[in-house]
This record gives sequence, C-alpha cells and structure tokens, in this order.
Amino acid sequence: MTRALPLIVLILAGAAWGATQPLAKTAVSEGYRHFGILFWQMGIGAAVLGLVCALRGTGMRFTRRDMTLYTALALIGSVLPGISSYSAAIHLPSGVLSILLSSIPMIAFPIALVFGLERFRWRRLAGLSLGFAGICLLILPETSLPASVPVIWIFVALISSFFYALESSVVARWGLGGLDPVQTLCGASLVGTVITLPLALMTGQFIDPRGPWGAPDVAIVATALLHAAAYVGYVWLVGRAGAVFTVQVSYFVTLFGVTWAMLFLNESYSPYFWAALALMLAGLALVQPRPKAVLVPTTAPGQTEPS
Repeated sequence: MTRALPLIVLILAGAAWGATQPLAKTAVSEGYRHFGILFWQMGIGAAVLGLVCALRGTGMRFTRRDMTLYTALALIGSVLPGISSYSAAIHLPSGVLSILLSSIPMIAFPIALVFGLERFRWRRLAGLSLGFAGICLLILPETSLPASVPVIWIFVALISSFFYALESSVVARWGLGGLDPVQTLCGASLVGTVITLPLALMTGQFIDPRGPWGAPDVAIVATALLHAAAYVGYVWLVGRAGAVFTVQVSYFVTLFGVTWAMLFLNESYSPYFWAALALMLAGLALVQPRPKAVLVPTTAPGQTEPS
C-alpha cells in the first residue's frame, strides 16, 4: 500500500482537477461571470490554504518582495487566465476545455526558450507540432465542434493556457524567494481576492452568498475546495515521489476532465475530437519537461497549472 500511495494520490489529484472543468461549465451556466466567480473561488482557496499553512506551522510572509510575487502570480496565474477561460466556458464543451489544458506544457516550451530556461530540442518541437495538429483538428473540420460554437472561443481558451505557461517560466526564472508552494499560492489567492472584489462590484458580477443557492454556487465552492485539496496533494507528491513523476498528473487531468464531462454533462464528441485528444496526449508526452519549479499544478480556469 505504501508503494502504491503516490500513484493513488496522483490519480486522485488528476481526478479532482479534471472535475473542475465540468464544474466551470456549471458555474457559468446560469449567468455568473468571471470576476464574481474568481472572487469567491480565490477567497475560499486562500482560507483553506491559510489553514493548511497554520496547521503546518509555516505561517505567511508579507515582505515587499513577497507582495510583488503574490501580485504577479495572482494576475498571470488566476485573474487574467480566469477571465479568458470562464468566458470560453460559456461557449465551449467541457471536454474541449480539458483537451486545451494539455496545451500548457507545449506553450511553456517556447516561452522557456525565450527566458533562457531550456535548450532547443527536436523532441519537444515534435510534441509542440502534434499539439498544434490536435488544435487544428478541433477547429478546421466542420463536424469537430457543435455548429453553434464559433471557432474564436478556442483561441480565447488558449489565452488562459498561455498565461499558465508564462507563470511556470516566471517561477522557474525568479523563484519563490524562500516561500514554499502552499504559502505562495495562498498569498497569490489573497491578493487575487482583493483585486477581483472591486472588479466584481463595479461590473455587477458580484455573487451574493446569501442565496438562494443553485448548482452554479455549489460548483464554485466545489472547484475551490477540489483545487486546494489537489494542490496540497501535488506538493506532497513532489516531495515524496519527485517532480518528474508528479508532472504526469497532466494526463489524468485531461482524461478525467473528458470522462466527467461525458458522465455528468452528457457531452458527446465527434471522431475528430478523439483524434485531437490522441494527438494532444502524444504531444504532451514528447514535450513534458523535467520541472525545476513546483508552483504550477494543473488546474481549472482561474487557477494554476503544471508544465
């Protein structure tokens, strides 16, 4: 059982993060929009992760450098990708959102080259090419997406993948300044909560927690709790089994995301979708790096992702 525990945690973390895709679809199904969702999602996440820090005895730190890090990660790891991903979730099937999440490590490769964090490798270029081919299969054939879905929303969803990939390079390039990953995500969530509250109020997107509650409200709370739990499990896995083993959670996130969408949202897909999924997973296998930073786990819209 002890030897099997890391694999069990890996699968459970992938299942939890995969579930956040259909939950995101549910969260926007009755009119809730990005700023209101992100405020509560990050606020709940900050409370849970703050409790984890307290139980671990690590506490929090708020130096000027720490606040700069929290703000940068809140913007590029939550607020900006959350705007694009929740906007895209209104229009795209949940399964398509899950496939597009697997593009993050592929996008991270050229960004890492620009930052001087990686050397060029033909193997990863091949993985990037397979990922591009998978995206083409989603947008080019007329039968790949529902007829009512404009292709532009694929590119809107990919904006969030770009920001998640950028976040991983920022962390790898400048580090966490002595903070551990749970402290860092907690701090970023606190700052993100402060940023999104006035935006939610000014845009009329604030969600009144007094109810009445419906499926979207439950989905927001469930997303925040699942992300926090999966993130803590991810950090534990990095320390227990190593980053190379743990980064394989990306496969489970995509596969579980598609599975949950079929089971709970009754989504069905064309043969082009399944071909795109196969290409994206193959590309993910080729481009998967040996990560030097451990902040970025695979996530839901408005959260962070491993590269």
